[in-house]
Amino acid sequence: MSTAILTGQPVPGSSIEADLRSLGFDVRSAADTAEAETLLAAVPGEERVALVDARFVGHVHALRLGLTDPRFPLAAIPGAVTAQPTGRQALTRAMARENSTGGGTTLVDSLADRILTALDTDGTEVHRPELGSLVATVPADPQARNEARQALTDVDDEAVRLKSAVKSRDGFFTTYCISPYSRYIARWCARRGLTPNQVTTASLITALIAAACAATGTRGGFVAAGVLLIASFVLDCTDGQLARYSLQYSTLGAWLDATFDRAKEYAYYAGLALGAARGGDDVWALALGAMVLQTCRHVVDFSFNEANHDATANTSPTAALSDKLDSVGWTVWVRRMIVLPIGERWAMIAVLTAATTPRITFYALLIGCAFAATYTTAGRVLRSLTRKARRTDRAAGALADLADSGPLAQGFAEALKKPARGLPGFTAPVVALLGGLAVVLTGALTGFGAPWVIVAAVAYVLTSGLAVARPLKGALDWLVPPFLRAAEYGTVLVLAARADVNGALPAAFGLVAAVAYHHYDTVYRIRGNAGAPPAWLVRSIGGHEGRTLLVTVLAALLTASQFTVALTALAVAVALVVLVESIRFWVAAHKGGAPAVHDEGEPA
Repeated sequence: MSTAILTGQPVPGSSIEADLRSLGFDVRSAADTAEAETLLAAVPGEERVALVDARFVGHVHALRLGLTDPRFPLAAIPGAVTAQPTGRQALTRAMARENSTGGGTTLVDSLADRILTALDTDGTEVHRPELGSLVATVPADPQARNEARQALTDVDDEAVRLKSAVKSRDGFFTTYCISPYSRYIARWCARRGLTPNQVTTASLITALIAAACAATGTRGGFVAAGVLLIASFVLDCTDGQLARYSLQYSTLGAWLDATFDRAKEYAYYAGLALGAARGGDDVWALALGAMVLQTCRHVVDFSFNEANHDATANTSPTAALSDKLDSVGWTVWVRRMIVLPIGERWAMIAVLTAATTPRITFYALLIGCAFAATYTTAGRVLRSLTRKARRTDRAAGALADLADSGPLAQGFAEALKKPARGLPGFTAPVVALLGGLAVVLTGALTGFGAPWVIVAAVAYVLTSGLAVARPLKGALDWLVPPFLRAAEYGTVLVLAARADVNGALPAAFGLVAAVAYHHYDTVYRIRGNAGAPPAWLVRSIGGHEGRTLLVTVLAALLTASQFTVALTALAVAVALVVLVESIRFWVAAHKGGAPAVHDEGEPA
């Protein structure tokens, strides 16, 4: 239960007490500062508490935004301030100081606003939500109160609430084909007590059924799969809109939303590949290639954003040009569509699944994603080369975590730390790229079982260590993690394809999926300010270079059939380790009261 303390003289006919109760607050009243401090001290430390001026006039949704958002320890709107348990100490200090300097008398101005001023003076961070057209004020006299009440009736706060439930920046397909009605589904869910996590789970189940339909290999199955994939995407949009509509944010929810998106899409790729196989067409290499390309695209996004998360002097002519183009309406939508965000991508997959074949679907997906990856990566490279920015230790640490270096690469990095100091700033991405190309191309150009691929893998281990031998603060060092991802996934893909036996590519698909989950999990931990996965986890699954070397050794020492069994066993082992640790961590973080987050993730 949350507690709201009303301060000051009550106003006849005011709805503030009823409004606060509708938001789940237990309402108590204080006539002066001293009584407010006493009531504040009586509220259990594990509960949210709010101070609200009894003369407050405003929309219920303004109160909801200001007083119930779980993401912020302290938050305020005019006439109201609130604290969660983590912000309670700061609020208590400000209240004690206010009482000692002038309390005890009847309040003639807003105690909540004076407390907020005291918090600002202390340098305490207080969240102030954007209210837009919503009313939130403490009128000073009857005339001002009448004017505020008139403004209250002029704005439909439910319409504002529905509109704000939709992302401000979204893809064309989502904005015009999904959100106009999915927001009403979100409201329907909220009024029936459904949670975003429940809707997220429903979206996952729908997508898995779609994948199962695609796996039948029949035209009816493909049509049903396309329809269900769109239905899954509608629910995927709904869960985020429900979270924003009802302010039901949580660390666990953000992780489930992001993780299930990847699970849905990649499970659907597997379903298409199985359906094609039933019709006599082997497209597992295309399915795996699509997963590798899409994952590497995401790593580019994550690495670039983390590298520039808190960069100083973060300007460039390229960024200025992008901002200028954003001022031209039609270019905004074109640029959002050509990067093939999840809405456009899933719509394309659904339509092509229903109308064509899995092979055509994968060809279109690969071409579209390759173009989008080229466009976005080129733009980010130009921004990085033209901006004058100094990256922080935090950014360098995040990139190092995203690199996923195991014991071998870390050992070489330590040994090469001194020599690496004298190398040019572009060394890290260049050696990561060259080392990755060497192992992938060697695996593709030599016969299965050739020992040269092991030599290339050893060289890859050395270059991987050199790439992370010094802090990743260079202009293009954010390219290191995606280059490493492409090298590892690409090696598994080409060796499985060269094995040329039934089951090798599906086994490789499973292994890459398990490793990709680990890499996504790393991203979501960093985004949630939870830190990287524990070092023991990275060591136990070998790091990217250890897994790459192991796969090349298995390919050289085993027959193609034995290699397939080994890949399957490795996939199961990696999946078990990373899934168990990931689920343990996120459930513990949720139960432990970790700060709630809402990760918008990829544009829907």
